[in-house]
Amino acid sequence: MKCVECDLLVIGGGLAGFSAALAAAQAGFKVVVLEKTGQTGGSSAMSGGCLAFAGTDLQLAHGIDDSPELLCEDLLDVGKGECDEALVRLYSDHQLSTYQWLKANGVVFADVIEAASGQSVPRVHNVDPADMVRQLQRAAQATGKVDVWLHSRARRLLRKDAGRVSGALVERQGEAVEVFARRAVLLASGGFVQDRALIHRFVPQYDNAVFIGGEGNEGDGLRMAWALGADVRDLPYIKGTFGKHPLDEHNHHACLAVYKGAIAVNQDGRRFVDESQSYKLLGDAVMQQPFGVGYQILDQAIMHSGDNQVRILDFTRRLEEGLFVEAQTLEQLARLIEVPEEVLLAEVNAYNDAVGQGHAPTFGRKHLVHQHGALCTIEHPPFYAYPSTAAVFGTYCGVVVDNQLRVLDVFGEPIAGLLAAGEMIGGFHGAAYMTGSALGKAAVFGRLAGTRLGDASEGRP
Repeated sequence: MKCVECDLLVIGGGLAGFSAALAAAQAGFKVVVLEKTGQTGGSSAMSGGCLAFAGTDLQLAHGIDDSPELLCEDLLDVGKGECDEALVRLYSDHQLSTYQWLKANGVVFADVIEAASGQSVPRVHNVDPADMVRQLQRAAQATGKVDVWLHSRARRLLRKDAGRVSGALVERQGEAVEVFARRAVLLASGGFVQDRALIHRFVPQYDNAVFIGGEGNEGDGLRMAWALGADVRDLPYIKGTFGKHPLDEHNHHACLAVYKGAIAVNQDGRRFVDESQSYKLLGDAVMQQPFGVGYQILDQAIMHSGDNQVRILDFTRRLEEGLFVEAQTLEQLARLIEVPEEVLLAEVNAYNDAVGQGHAPTFGRKHLVHQHGALCTIEHPPFYAYPSTAAVFGTYCGVVVDNQLRVLDVFGEPIAGLLAAGEMIGGFHGAAYMTGSALGKAAVFGRLAGTRLGDASEGRP
């Protein structure tokens, strides 16, 4: 059997994998990146391109007062006590230097977007996600120390007699290859949105949700880690993202008019949730409604407040594509979406009255999103409805890691030689989700993993 050696073996060619590969190569290590499909990028490249950073130059240019401390507080608040505080603080402590590192390595950030889930101040930094991964790949390969193998699937992790993970058995274009890593193996292979059996095992309530993610996200890394006794976290908190059009097969991204002031109603015409919550919690709520579908109701003023540079807020494009239902009156809109007219009118009127009087509407909504933004009424025709269900874009759970990104077994001991980053890890998000924290953790923890190879190889803290 053919054998290959490197310092770091990265399993997965997305943002976490290439962040680690580039950081390791810049430190002088030789890296092999495995990608099981025919192209790199994975779910990272399919995302909305949002990364959560605090204290950046872009924020300062907009007069946004933010800090790592506030970011940490928001992440812990959104996680509802279910996240690993040490992991959240690790992210908060290293996110600004990672942002600067990404810029230094050619990643272009367009701007800071205003409406985002789980944030007290605007801190989502927008990129073209596919371009970001490609740029990091180019930078990594330009070092001359990174080899990228396509159509190469890791089948099993290899261990030495002492128990340290020493590499992986790889199926490369039909040939079996053993790849040995002198320093560490990094699991950066994403989640398991493409394995419906695993989804059903942990969250059967999402059986009828829409599933969108990289074609290789079948849980390979999770299973290989399980085989070595790895512990896991957050499996009960797999959630869908609210705002996916149930019939549109072309636009995979959520539309979040609720974060600009829209309300969400069900098939009975009634509001059913505080729309300012994390869109993961909104996803849970809509799946409990009749047929697992709701409607985002908005007026012309909210329609005009969208941002065509941000996928989740690009209302104009969706209007042009015919995805919004449009009407001159709320009564007509109710008829078009087949909800009771009198109920929808009563819900909108009650909402407008509460907002106009400065009171929190039903379900206690106080802001547009999380703790940011003043509520607005829905009263300027034409009116619009956006059919919305939940889409599972990522599983947001996985193996337990320590602050060195080492995978821990069920007894809390590091599995020597094994690291994890990106969607592979649990414990970071907890019960809900902040916009930009998935890509953010892929970049931050991937980069950190690539700089901590000495400790990983010896199993030291």
